[in-house]
Amino acid sequence: MLTFHCAVILFDLDGVLVDSTGAVARLWRLWAADKGLDPDYVLGIAHGVRTIEVVRRAAPWLDAAVEVLKIEEREAADRKGVRPMPGAFELINRIPPDRWAVVTSGTRMLATARMKYGSLPMPAVLVSADEVINGKPDPEPYLIGARLLQRSPEACLVIEDAPAGIQAAKAAGMKVLGLTSTYSPPELRAADAVVSSLSAIRVSVSKEGLTLTVSES
Repeated sequence: MLTFHCAVILFDLDGVLVDSTGAVARLWRLWAADKGLDPDYVLGIAHGVRTIEVVRRAAPWLDAAVEVLKIEEREAADRKGVRPMPGAFELINRIPPDRWAVVTSGTRMLATARMKYGSLPMPAVLVSADEVINGKPDPEPYLIGARLLQRSPEACLVIEDAPAGIQAAKAAGMKVLGLTSTYSPPELRAADAVVSSLSAIRVSVSKEGLTLTVSES
């Protein structure tokens, strides 16, 4: 059993609070097939980074801004199988609204749709692809989240499911819990601890901050 102390928690969205694996896979495979690309390759680079970066890497000859708009609108409309991750609702409802945020590589439109489809409360602070210049694995998204919550990076704990997100959080100087919803434990080894479910995390709140007890790692 491990214990972490922090002032606030920054959650990634897809694969952490919301299970959108099916929607993501469907979207990227359809897009790849439409563009004559290898769907497995595209899906392999799509997790944890902004859509615009996937498009630029997979098909640099396309107008990335145009493709992103089409892709994200299609994603936002696809709610089939989108549901809250086990333990997500219970965990975030134990945390005061000013002590947690969502930091996602998706657009605000997509993030809002996913939170709604997952029947999860909207965070007071949401950092999306629209608010950053450099997406994960750059630390910028998490640094913005800390600033908006008015906390130092060292006082933040991040929960992530992707190596790019873990890299971003560590580069920002934050503690990280890795969630094995998308990648295997060895792939998340840069995190401070790894768990298989949010249900393994218990949080208590005090004036001093948050205490997280992790029952597996």
